[in-house]
Amino acid sequence: QVKPQIEEKEGKTFDVFTAVEFKTQVVAGTNYFIKVHVGNDEFLHLRVFRSLPHEEKPLSLHSYQSSKTKHDELAYF
Repeated sequence: QVKPQIEEKEGKTFDVFTAVEFKTQVVAGTNYFIKVHVGNDEFLHLRVFRSLPHEEKPLSLHSYQSSKTKHDELAYF
């Protein structure tokens, strides 16, 4: 659901966009920290926010880190 948001921010289209790992953090909703394989040896770390169910808001890309590798630890940011 957040692929179009990250493609717009990066200014490119990703042929590969596969989540390989994630962590969660409960706040007033849930933050998802997701490691995404985007092709070759390139990975992105995404921070995606899901609001509480009664708010009925879509998932939103909060922030991201590019130039990551498969072995970079997925940490809270």
